[in-house]
Amino acid sequence: MFVLLPGSLLAGEADELQRIRKNYIRALLPSGDESEQLVRLLSAIPKEQELSDQMVAELHQRYPLDVDKILTYLRAMKPDGSWADINYADTRRSGWEPKTHAERVLEMTKLYCSTKTSYHHSTEVEKAIRNAMQYWFTTQPVSLNWWQNQIGVPKTMGAAFVLFENKLTPAEREGAIGVMQQARFGMTGQNKVWLAGNVLIRGLLQNDFELVKAARDTIASEIVTGQTEGIKEDWSFHQHGPQQQFGNYGLAFISGMSFYSGLFNGTSLAFDEKQLTILSTLLEEGYRWILWNGYMDISSLGRQLYHNAPIHKAFCVAFAAASLAESGLPAADTAFKHIMNENFLPQSGKNSFTGHKHFYCSDYTIHRAPQWMASVKMASTRVIGTELVNEDNLLGYYLADGATYYYIRGNEYLNDFPFWDWRKVPGITSYETDAPLPRMQKAKTGNESAFVGGVTDGHYGLTAMQLNRDGLKAHKAWLFTDEFVLCLGAGIASDSLLPVTTTIDQRGKQADLLYLKDKTRFFHDNTGYIVLDGTSCTAEATTRNGQWHDFMQMYQPETLEREMVTLSLNHGTCPKDAAYQYIVLPASTQEAVAAFKPSRIRIIRNDAKAQVIILPKENIYCAVVYENNLSLGSNFPVKTEKAGLYLVIKQGKEYKIYYDNPLSSVGCSIK
Repeated sequence: MFVLLPGSLLAGEADELQRIRKNYIRALLPSGDESEQLVRLLSAIPKEQELSDQMVAELHQRYPLDVDKILTYLRAMKPDGSWADINYADTRRSGWEPKTHAERVLEMTKLYCSTKTSYHHSTEVEKAIRNAMQYWFTTQPVSLNWWQNQIGVPKTMGAAFVLFENKLTPAEREGAIGVMQQARFGMTGQNKVWLAGNVLIRGLLQNDFELVKAARDTIASEIVTGQTEGIKEDWSFHQHGPQQQFGNYGLAFISGMSFYSGLFNGTSLAFDEKQLTILSTLLEEGYRWILWNGYMDISSLGRQLYHNAPIHKAFCVAFAAASLAESGLPAADTAFKHIMNENFLPQSGKNSFTGHKHFYCSDYTIHRAPQWMASVKMASTRVIGTELVNEDNLLGYYLADGATYYYIRGNEYLNDFPFWDWRKVPGITSYETDAPLPRMQKAKTGNESAFVGGVTDGHYGLTAMQLNRDGLKAHKAWLFTDEFVLCLGAGIASDSLLPVTTTIDQRGKQADLLYLKDKTRFFHDNTGYIVLDGTSCTAEATTRNGQWHDFMQMYQPETLEREMVTLSLNHGTCPKDAAYQYIVLPASTQEAVAAFKPSRIRIIRNDAKAQVIILPKENIYCAVVYENNLSLGSNFPVKTEKAGLYLVIKQGKEYKIYYDNPLSSVGCSIK
């Protein structure tokens, strides 16, 4: 037990620090009852061999202790406390090898402190922990990536220091404090939270209640909405400017905040009901939408396109929800049950959570039908589409140009990235060439148009994107129903001699690619595709080679092979006013796709001024209007004096109008 110096703290403060320590240790060494079912499900998934993502590293720490593996660390440790298989001179900014040293220290410390193994308080393990810590204190490895020095390593080593605190010698305590001093209060969003969390650990090591309280207050200050970075008004999450970061910084945020809600539980520093409600709502109105059958939507991964990332990210959300549910807040418990029931428990065949949502702060659309989900990710002059940081996402230049994914099982695109033609991201319109992809610039959005938005009644949805990038222009629209997605493109124009294509889909081959009718209808992987306007469509299944290292350089070079299915439309070179019309029917059958009657959909207009659709049977009228004071004629039941997206639903003799003006700085408005 750590002994407090007489008079160094008020009695109440000493008790509070001790409660926080106990809560921290309980979180690091769970008894097994809080998230037992999740741990069991997670344990069925093989661990990753190459790690860079902090969230995945922390997820791996939830696996049951692999005693045999940890013992190999002890046997392989050199006399100076290092390991020969770690390159301590590594200069990579992502996948920095010395971080592995810190992770091994934490694993050994967990083994030492766990009462569930025969190595509890083992002299051999204790000696190895001291040697490994001393090596770090002495050599002080430094990464070229500031994040590892100030956040990643202190966060991992800090957990080990708390577990081992009662055994630390005065010199070791000073060494530990030195590691934690790399972090200082500052920055914004999740970086601010990470840094404050590391300062908090230093406060515990220094027995400084005021520093712990200051760290807690800094952490809690980010549990708000509407700031430049952090939780947005539509319950998406931004970091690195106006950029959707659900699966990267946002995931670290909700995971960290859920952890801290338990850490401060039972003390005067506990989060209040308002703060817990905000976190619960972020889960319910944000993360719940982007998960499908235990997978996170690709467009929420950000730059972190790691192996098995959709699986790992979804598990991280579930563990965060489980931690927050322990707060006792009913809304938190409800969010946890929803996420568990919809993603990790046996399903009856139909997902119970359906609806349509456009995240207007992030140019991001989700549609959830009973048997499938689809997403569209876009960018505008307001929203940055994607980023290239630390050699992550080297090929993702087009990932926010209208990327459209369709999920039935959830794993439709799992680990396809090494085999992608990155100029044929599903849903995008782009140039076709073998030239290297351009490198993204962090400050650029990727699209020089503000006309990007979405509108919905909660069931049907209309999304539109005016693309203006690198000399290529296109007006793209998506109409979502629970049976199909109608995709329209118009005004496609370019002065380049490069061919222009629109990609319908690109995914790993799961079954035969079938041609159903005059090469205008196709079927693959329980999904149908119907080309309506006679545009030349290429549908092919080809074997491709690729490497994870090509776009995520933390991976070691290794060539892999997979058969891929791609469907794309050819608009030719130098198009002036090209267009497309196609339908996607997810969770369908070959027979249903062959029998589908396009006459059910009336496309009244599809040009650079307006795209107008009527679903007569449903009494639905949709219009994307790109100019003010444009008359759509008698076929459209309401006046369209302002540019924008119109979703009109006839109910009896009345019309209910849903309208979005993408050119408004306010965002989505419903009338």
